[in-house]
Amino acid sequence: MTTSPSRSPDGHRFLPRHPAFELEDALASDWHGGSAFRTAWFNAMSMLFPLGEKFFIDSVRHYRQSVEDPQLQREITAFQGQEAVHRKEHQRYNELLCELRGYDLEAIENPIRERIAWANRELSPRRRLAGTVANEHLTAILADFMLRHRDSLQDADAQVASLWLWHGIEETEHKAVAFDVFQAVGGTTSERREALFYSTWYFVKDTFRIARLMLRKDGKLWSIREWLSGINYLFVRPGVYRRILPAFLRFLRRDFHPWQHDNRDLIAAWTDEQATSPVRPA
Repeated sequence: MTTSPSRSPDGHRFLPRHPAFELEDALASDWHGGSAFRTAWFNAMSMLFPLGEKFFIDSVRHYRQSVEDPQLQREITAFQGQEAVHRKEHQRYNELLCELRGYDLEAIENPIRERIAWANRELSPRRRLAGTVANEHLTAILADFMLRHRDSLQDADAQVASLWLWHGIEETEHKAVAFDVFQAVGGTTSERREALFYSTWYFVKDTFRIARLMLRKDGKLWSIREWLSGINYLFVRPGVYRRILPAFLRFLRRDFHPWQHDNRDLIAAWTDEQATSPVRPA
């Protein structure tokens, strides 16, 4: 057994929430300010989550019995609970989206499902956990950007935006759990660095592959206006990919830990906003 205490900030506690969102009217349209590209980009990311979240849960659960620290054990339970709800909500989102807009969910998911099957067959449990750590970093820095720069959801449908903000808050809350488990079981800096590059490649590749399928179905694939708008969104204003680069690179430091960037102020601000929200702790 390995004793490795959680490195979360003192007093940091989190639980899964039960969200309630009305999505049908919004998902039938270009819900992100009428932009086909921005809508497809977010919708494509949603398509990654149900299979991805299961992979993350499984990779952490594999090592649960190797962790003695009571706080980290509690955080593993909360992590699994939050990710399970994310998986459920995004599966609902994805199925509704495909039904409303005629996208082929099986064609979208199959390459992801096959790659995960390969990873489960060919990679060691610790390498799979390293992949989870890397993906948790990607989702955490994207969540931080979205929560800090609300113009990234400017003119978006309120219900869909609320779903993404809720997801971002929970990714922030549990951003260090897989990392702490990885360190507890002897994970190395080189393993997580390598995992980050592979995970980033597939995250970006899959997002654009799926967005391209959606834009083609919508008759917008060859719209220069949409692609210029998308380049602007990702690299200029608000510049999502450009502005998360410093946070992305911090992961490569030998002494990196997710809570070196303490952004609990974003959680507190969102919690204050949710005083009358249907999203509630379990």
